[in-house]
Amino acid sequence: MTRLAYGKSFIETPHFHGSLDVLEPENDSRQSLTDIEIGERLDRPVDSPTLEDLVENGDRVLLVVPDATRNSGAGAVANLVVRRLIASGIEPYNMAAIFATGTHRSVTEEEGKEILTPFLAQRLKTYNHNASDLMKKAGLDSTTFSFKGTTSNGIEIWLNRILDEYDKVVTMGSVGFHYFAGFSGGRKLICPGLASAETVAATHALAFDFDSRGRADGVGTGILDGNPVHESFMEAVAMSPPAFSINTLVNQSGEIEDLSCGDWKNSHGIACELYAKQNTVYLSEKRDVVVVSCGGPQSDVNLIQAHKSLDVAATACSDGGTIVLLAECRDGFGRPDFIKWFAGGTSDSMADLLCESYEINGQTAWSLRTKTERFNVRIVTSLAADDVRKMGMTHYGTLERALSDIREKRGYLIPSGNKISLKIK
Repeated sequence: MTRLAYGKSFIETPHFHGSLDVLEPENDSRQSLTDIEIGERLDRPVDSPTLEDLVENGDRVLLVVPDATRNSGAGAVANLVVRRLIASGIEPYNMAAIFATGTHRSVTEEEGKEILTPFLAQRLKTYNHNASDLMKKAGLDSTTFSFKGTTSNGIEIWLNRILDEYDKVVTMGSVGFHYFAGFSGGRKLICPGLASAETVAATHALAFDFDSRGRADGVGTGILDGNPVHESFMEAVAMSPPAFSINTLVNQSGEIEDLSCGDWKNSHGIACELYAKQNTVYLSEKRDVVVVSCGGPQSDVNLIQAHKSLDVAATACSDGGTIVLLAECRDGFGRPDFIKWFAGGTSDSMADLLCESYEINGQTAWSLRTKTERFNVRIVTSLAADDVRKMGMTHYGTLERALSDIREKRGYLIPSGNKISLKIK
């Protein structure tokens, strides 16, 4: 039996799952780092002085951490960082943390405790980023964002003013695959993490080719070189660079397996190379059945996040085949306006709507619809069956029922769709 994550619980695979070959990284049982080992890595930053050498007495230090849709080990790292800062003369009242939510919802008090640990959440001043700014939309001076400049392709970069209020900014987040930005973490904590809704939309729109009405050239899982989305993030962050960046590689429990820190560009690049080496899985053929779990509660918190695992499964499934997606989606779709995009029906109609009036979540909806047109997508979820049907998927209450008529077919089982990248040999 293989236990598959479903929200904060697990689903056991049926007894007939032997016809499904498991796709997961080799040696996927690496030991988590101890505090001493994390400290040793903090002592050896990439192309940067240590944190202790960067800060000066009286500095105000801002920690930028992920929101509740990321499993990053930020609490373990933040505890060690705060201790080092205090030992270097930084007073606790001069430290704060901000949750880099991008356009996601705010982090709740309980989630903040999980991300930072209850100890730090109680003692540090914390901020929730909000990408919307009514004053800016009204053409008035923004109280939330400051203008940093314009990228080479004409995107205005507006970032949270809180970045300007602190002398040193330290980003800390996990590195993983991202289906159009290449990799998560690093620069994404600043942009889109702390950017205005308009800046986020403009950078994300680079993933969509408005001429071909399809995915833009250069974007994809594990791709950084020549990726226009990644390059726009890099330009944006260069306008307001963090003093120090910490990039973790975590297991499904959020324990840190490795860490790269220092210069915000180079330390993230090293972490991405290491992650890709450890988590790229090669297969010789596509098959007619793929069962995929998102891999944990952060990765199936909503359908927008769960779609990333569906994208992975699509690489392993033959056209016309069946994908069974396990995604609890306790927060629903992720955005209340997500479902409206499926009123258009086909992916072609949705692409037309994107060309007329682009929205970030519209692109995700379009991407999902292209997959439900290519595959028979069955979803085990808490979402309403009627809503699932509108998206072209079929709702099932249990995994066993979802597999009942295809149990004899050979296929693949992906226990952690959020973690891996698949490549056909």
